[in-house]
Amino acid sequence: MEIINLKTWERTTHYNFFRQMDYPQYSICSNIDITNFLTQVKKRNISFYYAMIYAATYCLNQIKAFKYRIEGDKVILHHTIHPSFTDMSEGSELFKIVTVDMEDTINSFVVKAKKKANNQKDYFGIEEPRQDVTYITCIPWVSFTNMSHTITLNKDDAIPRLAWGKYFKENEKILMPFSLQAHHAFVDGVHMGKYFDVLQQHMNTFK
Repeated sequence: MEIINLKTWERTTHYNFFRQMDYPQYSICSNIDITNFLTQVKKRNISFYYAMIYAATYCLNQIKAFKYRIEGDKVILHHTIHPSFTDMSEGSELFKIVTVDMEDTINSFVVKAKKKANNQKDYFGIEEPRQDVTYITCIPWVSFTNMSHTITLNKDDAIPRLAWGKYFKENEKILMPFSLQAHHAFVDGVHMGKYFDVLQQHMNTFK
């Protein structure tokens, strides 16, 4: 990780402005085209959920704005962000939160994520709280058009929240609602746009 020099950082003015806000987190929802990604995941015979967790986190790591965190009076840039996601066992309506470090390949990640999720007995994990993560959830029962997250009213909470819902067919394409929440001290609309562009490109070209 890297400690940012606020005296020379080009974003310091924007950082200071948005850090004053009572609720500086905001979110954007959009449908993404998963036609190719879903087809390829099925060909590989791997879990769509774990594959999507990897893909969404991989794309998040391509954009620096989503890797900044606030720790006290410091701004920290983490080199890699890892997924912390909800997981529900078959036959249960109670979810648990599972945190898994990123891997070099989607296949190795899916294997590791499935193993940890199956082995974890505690609902909310036993690890120390981490800043180098993104929170991920899925609402596969609803094709939502808007999404909000439970959040402690801590204006220094800069951990992004990712969520997606039930996918559906429209004009021969498979679309899926996708939500991204981030801290405005680090993430502007242009960065949100870049993320959705990177994610869509990944969906389109995944093999």
